[in-house]
Amino acid sequence: MGQVSVSINGRQYRMACDDGQEEHLTALAQDLDQRIVQLRNDFGEIGDMRLTVMAALIVADELSEQRLQLRRVEDDLAALQDARMVAADRAKATENAIAAAFNSAAERIEKLARALDGRGPGGSGGPPGAARG
Repeated sequence: MGQVSVSINGRQYRMACDDGQEEHLTALAQDLDQRIVQLRNDFGEIGDMRLTVMAALIVADELSEQRLQLRRVEDDLAALQDARMVAADRAKATENAIAAAFNSAAERIEKLARALDGRGPGGSGGPPGAARG
């Protein structure tokens, strides 16, 4: 278990943390301390406890906003995933329709080629189905 000494609002605190988290905890404490200093500059000496509570509320508000933003991003991601699936289904249906159209065209071309082959040199020379006479 790691330990670190931090200074918040002019007071020293000895804090325990997971090994390897000392630098992170120190940075968090410095951020909170800077917020308190800024509040003191903005509002003057309104009491250490009050400044600390105000800083904590600002951090809580930022956390709440980040959670809300994360939920919106997750919702957007889910919507995009749904849209991707719909688009993939449409693409597959379009692919199948194109394949069917090509097959149909190929069958008609083959039928026409057979009909033309039947009209060769000894054939009537007219279009298929034309009256002979």
